[in-house]
Amino acid sequence: MRIPAMFYPGRTVFSLEVFPPKKGGDIEALPRTLAGLAELKPDFISVTYGAGGNAADLATAEICAYIKKELGIEALAHLTCINNTKAEVAAILAQLNARSIENVLALRGDINPQIEPKRDFANATELTAFIRDHSELSISGGCYPEGHNEAPDLATDIKHLKEKVEAGAGHLISQLFFDNRLFYDFIDLARAEGIMAPIEAGIMPVTNFNQINRLISMCGASLPRVLGRILQRYEHDPDGLRAAGIDYAAAQIEDLISHRVDGIHLYAMNNPAIARSICQLVPDLGGCLFTPSF
Repeated sequence: MRIPAMFYPGRTVFSLEVFPPKKGGDIEALPRTLAGLAELKPDFISVTYGAGGNAADLATAEICAYIKKELGIEALAHLTCINNTKAEVAAILAQLNARSIENVLALRGDINPQIEPKRDFANATELTAFIRDHSELSISGGCYPEGHNEAPDLATDIKHLKEKVEAGAGHLISQLFFDNRLFYDFIDLARAEGIMAPIEAGIMPVTNFNQINRLISMCGASLPRVLGRILQRYEHDPDGLRAAGIDYAAAQIEDLISHRVDGIHLYAMNNPAIARSICQLVPDLGGCLFTPSF
């Protein structure tokens, strides 16, 4: 099923994200992880590609095929272009097609200073247009509620986002954020710019002190005062921070659902227990969140 078709008035889509094990990682644990996430009945599961700017093998395509065929859940394959030529991207598209994958998330990818980037694609918009012209895949894209950290300002970034949608992105997933007001403002600005593609809110629970500092430095997400106080209080209490982080994410999601956002994309970090805890706190999460209006 093509992901944009999942969205309609009166319904909030729920999705999860996983990443392939790093080389040498525990590949045997992944089916257990996916089975645990499947119990939460997401509409789709996205699978990352080449984390940290590293080139990836067939893991993303193979995991997506497993999600579709073995779990009966739609899959979204991430694809980055910073370390791929056009020929390499074309080969990846053929791999996805051979595995009956229908959806791809087109991203530039993170810059890795240890890897010389390829120059065939300048950005995700050029990748989106290439996928549109060389496949029948449904294309998703990323967006940044506070603006991409390389953009001069949010208004400019939203104009670039419109170009990405016009190039073929029919569904958008936001970068993580911790202040819902910023997301609502972003939605208003995007709609005013004529961007009508469904936009999912990307939510990541803060469960690790070092993790949050690293993420904020990478993506530039603002840290609300209340979350800052939580981090200070539980800096030396990992269990307390995990519980407080889950509560904070659940409260974010409840507020987003009350505002009837298009979707919730939970960055599960391959941890079904955390995702399950959030779903237990937000009963509407999992499967169809609202009764269709028709």
